Amino acid sequence: MTVDRRNWLKTLVGVFALPLAGAASDSSTKLVTDDHIRELAQNAPLAMRFRGSTAEECRAWQKRFRDKLAELLGPHRPPTEWQTVAHEVAEFEDHRRESLVLKAPGHPALPLYVLTPKGPAGKRPGVLALHGHGPFGNDAVVGIDTTPERVKNIRDLNYDYGRQLVRQGYVVVAPCFAPFGQRLGNKEAYDGNDACAVSFVRMQLLGKVLMAENLRDALWAFELLARNKNVDSDRLGCVGLSYGGRMTMLTTAMESRIRVAVVSGALNVMQERIGKRYSCGAQVIPGLLEYGDIPEIASLIAPRPALWEVGQKDGLMVKEWIPRSWQNIQKAYVAIGTERNLAMDSFDGSHRWNGVEAYPFLARAILPASDATRQRLLK
Repeated sequence: MTVDRRNWLKTLVGVFALPLAGAASDSSTKLVTDDHIRELAQNAPLAMRFRGSTAEECRAWQKRFRDKLAELLGPHRPPTEWQTVAHEVAEFEDHRRESLVLKAPGHPALPLYVLTPKGPAGKRPGVLALHGHGPFGNDAVVGIDTTPERVKNIRDLNYDYGRQLVRQGYVVVAPCFAPFGQRLGNKEAYDGNDACAVSFVRMQLLGKVLMAENLRDALWAFELLARNKNVDSDRLGCVGLSYGGRMTMLTTAMESRIRVAVVSGALNVMQERIGKRYSCGAQVIPGLLEYGDIPEIASLIAPRPALWEVGQKDGLMVKEWIPRSWQNIQKAYVAIGTERNLAMDSFDGSHRWNGVEAYPFLARAILPASDATRQRLLK
């Protein structure tokens, strides 16, 4: 049979266009890396999701999953002893702000602020206030508004929740995470790339996880708060926006002495993050999706009170994932019988700290019943 050039090309194209056996279900036929990763994320094992229904089952699951989470994070415990170096003190009409650096052998120095209310002496409740992404790190949380850019940053995100809390009578500690604020250093070191992604890769080469490093620093700052002579160590909370919300969730999940948490702008999951342009290595726990996701970490907070702020116009949260995530978190609270301790403030706003429901929620959990601020906030 004679085959002309045109028919020969058609035959050749047809041969190469034939699907491989099992192509419809075999992920090995994915030629584009991104497509392959998305498929893996969609079918992530999440093998340790909570599937029980009783308090006993939930507590047993929490122990297993917390142990697995600790294993994935690697070393994350803060030093038991350290040196505290005072840098400066700022006095305001209603509070005092101290700038400190904590130092211990084998650990990077940790800069943080301590805000203390002025007024009658006595032990007060304490709050760990954690910052999110942004050029000013923990400066924004404590209300440092010395330039127009800082004023705008605070105004747009309602970002000075640490300052708002000290004015309500709490002692507040606000640490600076890596690689943000004072710890960012020269941006040229990242050659225009995302500092979180670059720091994550570099730390992985050294056997470290960036999120675990920041968890250690959050726990270190919490320990400073718990030991503060002006603080009632039985009345401690944790709050944060965005990455600060993510770290509030993780810190509260891993530290049982935190009695209440407010997680703002962070009700999303890593399964859906993979499907988007995403490079925040500061939120990555290697291997997490083998065992669970954000709802499983959040479930470790139960039965303690937790409020989640969700802006209806928050473009960083994928709306169709929120109900599913929320239901998975609810399962733990329902199993233990404390569903009343889990709340959502779904407000008409964007990616920002709201505080409308958060402040009464905190007051009910850790302000003394006789406190005048608590009475005002609960009206």
